[in-house]
Amino acid sequence: MALDIIGDVHGHADALEALLGTLGYRISQNVWTHPDRHLIFVGDLIDRGPRQIDTVLIARRMVDAGRATVVMGNHEFNAIGWATESGSQPGQFLRRHSEKNLRQHQAFLAAVGENSQLHRDIIAWFRSLPLWADRGGISVVHACWHLQSQEQLRPVLGADNTLATRIDPELFDKRTKLGLAAEILLKGLEIALPNNLTFVDANGHVRGEARIRWWNPDACTLREAAIVEDDCSLDLPDIPFDIAKHGFCSIAHPIFFGHYWLRGIPTLSSPNLACLDYSVARNGVLCAYRWDGERVLSSDKLVWV
Repeated sequence: MALDIIGDVHGHADALEALLGTLGYRISQNVWTHPDRHLIFVGDLIDRGPRQIDTVLIARRMVDAGRATVVMGNHEFNAIGWATESGSQPGQFLRRHSEKNLRQHQAFLAAVGENSQLHRDIIAWFRSLPLWADRGGISVVHACWHLQSQEQLRPVLGADNTLATRIDPELFDKRTKLGLAAEILLKGLEIALPNNLTFVDANGHVRGEARIRWWNPDACTLREAAIVEDDCSLDLPDIPFDIAKHGFCSIAHPIFFGHYWLRGIPTLSSPNLACLDYSVARNGVLCAYRWDGERVLSSDKLVWV
């Protein structure tokens, strides 16, 4: 089956509708459809943008009609944790209701009406989304393709890699093995920076850990592997870094992911890896890849608006 894979939308339904139209999808009975293609979203439908409910409805109607698949992003995962009480601590939630977490999630809560019937219905739907998907010779995950983390999570997941009926609270605590595994798949691998180095991320948070370019097997030093803000003055040391020690191996089939707020003109991460998050929520573009069965990806098949 021919597939179109779309990056992080973050509530920008205008861009989504424009991209769907560019890809040849048309509305039929209130559902965007294509006669020959199936759509896959890499996750992060919500937070930040002006039309969050519309974005969810577009994706959900396509899923219900068998026209699309949505892989869970960290923002859907966080939304589940925010709305789900901890069974052992009444009045407490799996995702802490801190000021920082509220700022990140406030636009969605304002749009949906916290604890409304619509809110509860959308959260229930989020729980049905797979944490990763294999389809027709490709794989899709929101942030990081990591086989060890997938194996650690399988015992607590339901069918098709979805959250089980009863959510294990450890999934939302990255100090546990389950929580760290979910963190890696949905937010990426992080490593502590040496020498007490810190940097300020795009949201103004001071960080002493950096995410890793897991898709770059040629990264041999921390400077080459670590992801920091483009305008950050952090001088990373040029010390050896072995990505294989973190559970990454060579990848033979195409994998698509999002999450990393790339900028500029979309391009491939490698001949069989494509990050499709080009910062539509930060004045960038909404990007898709048109896959037709090829084992080696081509930049010519990237489409964006």
